[in-house]
Amino acid sequence: MMLEALAQSLIRGDAEAVSRLTRQAIDAGLAPALVLNDGLLAGMAVIGQRFRENEIFLPQVLVAARAMKAGIALLEPLLAAAGVKPVGKVLIGTVQGDVHDIGKNLVAIMLRGAGFEVIDLGINVRAQQFIAGIEAHQPDIVGMSALLTTTMLQMRTNIAQFAAAGLRSRVKVMVGGAAVTRRFAADIGADAYGRSAADAVDQARKLLAPSGA
Repeated sequence: MMLEALAQSLIRGDAEAVSRLTRQAIDAGLAPALVLNDGLLAGMAVIGQRFRENEIFLPQVLVAARAMKAGIALLEPLLAAAGVKPVGKVLIGTVQGDVHDIGKNLVAIMLRGAGFEVIDLGINVRAQQFIAGIEAHQPDIVGMSALLTTTMLQMRTNIAQFAAAGLRSRVKVMVGGAAVTRRFAADIGADAYGRSAADAVDQARKLLAPSGA
């Protein structure tokens, strides 16, 4: 009941209740991973589903994400101490020449809500910054966003530079943004295309699924 109440509080976007119930669950001796999975992530899964089905919109997602952050702040040290690992690690950024970040930020929120660790490089990210990020953080996936047709071509350049740096085989590349299409993603050699924030989460899970899963 406590974890169900925690999930419902997150769905409502009640950060104060999320913080209080997370603390209560910890004090009650529940395993941090259980609190995360059956409380916070369960709530965010509902938010993701409702967002996917257009039942809620960006403001509600942002409020839920803020509530989740309140719970995560209490759980993170305990999860680290217990050796609980995230689903996967994603390095994300808007490509060079493009300063649009709403879509990229939403993808980052949804990925975190699905249990991924996300390193956000921000906007106008040069290829060398992506490369440095890959080397420093060892992500499983690199996500690149572009809103403009003029900047999405930078994705092709970046992938070529990842290969030239000997890093292409170490990461999966996922692309998205208003200007990007599934065909373009395939043409430039990306591993996946996310048509929306919710779809990006689904694609990230598929990229990290065991072969044949």
